[in-house]
Amino acid sequence: MGSATNQALAETTAALAAARGVDLTVARELFVAARELGQTSQLSGALADSAAAPAARAKVITDVFGPSMAPATVGLLTNAVTQRWSSASDLIDGIEELAVRAATIASDADVESELFEFSRTVAANPELELALGSRLGDAAAKGDLVAKLLTGRASEATVLVASSLVQQPRERRVRQLLSRAIRIVADERGRAVATVTAAAALSTEQASRLTELLSRRYGTKISLNTVIDPTVVGGLRVQIADDVIDMSVSSRLADLRQRLAG
Repeated sequence: MGSATNQALAETTAALAAARGVDLTVARELFVAARELGQTSQLSGALADSAAAPAARAKVITDVFGPSMAPATVGLLTNAVTQRWSSASDLIDGIEELAVRAATIASDADVESELFEFSRTVAANPELELALGSRLGDAAAKGDLVAKLLTGRASEATVLVASSLVQQPRERRVRQLLSRAIRIVADERGRAVATVTAAAALSTEQASRLTELLSRRYGTKISLNTVIDPTVVGGLRVQIADDVIDMSVSSRLADLRQRLAG
């Protein structure tokens, strides 16, 4: 991800935080816009072209999306396209990220945990993962399938995020899409995600101690997602972003394991 995109993401995230009237309709429309741009390379390329005047790019948004979308959505899209992005793909990713953040803002539900549980369901069901990841399947049908699986089991925000993402994978695997969404949701709520792999479920005390220790180490609130894997031997494996802590082999964290054991 280029420096231009990093700056653009910071600007669009700030604009979302300052926006009024952000609800699930806005989130849904942002997903629709990202999907339409992903399907029209000429349009996305023109909107990501930093050589074009920002006012001209803003006018394209007004002309294309203004008649059918909420003012808040149009405002956020306008802000996005007037930023400088490293590529058209980054612009689409940025709008998709805005959609996930908007859904998080609009919901009081534990969207992060619900998305994680769905990702584990996908991981445990190869046929489902294949159906959702196939390039041959109809995008709308994939979204409908996810909606049917999650409706009544997860919040409306989670259903929206998961069903929208599978409709536009853009060479990304389903679990990769969900993992990214989980990180975005956690970040929007001021947390980092730690995926803990263990042979058995952590006790409440262990989970609390681990959360506290990781929060101190990384200087931010930590949200634990636990994966049970009987093949894990000798402790825990913790992953936060690209940082992997293997307590079964890392002498650097031997003290951490002793403190977890009390």
